Amino acid sequence: MGQEKVKKELLFGKKNYRFLIVALAVIALGFILMIGGGSKDPNVFNPEIFSFRRIRLAPTIVLLGFAIAIYAILTSPKNNK
Repeated sequence: MGQEKVKKELLFGKKNYRFLIVALAVIALGFILMIGGGSKDPNVFNPEIFSFRRIRLAPTIVLLGFAIAIYAILTSPKNNK
């Protein structure tokens, strides 16, 4: 009895992995946009912490990244047979 080659299949297709990589990049971008706005002196208030970028834009981008990741997971890979 000869050994047959077992074809290893990945869990997702190539398209799914690309979407997951894009999702991770978008999530990372959102967290990068949240960085900063603090004050070096704790006795001085810096209103920059409440900027549009940190309060509205960055969390929206993070949620968009999670939505892309969910889409990548739920999309069925195309079987090329």
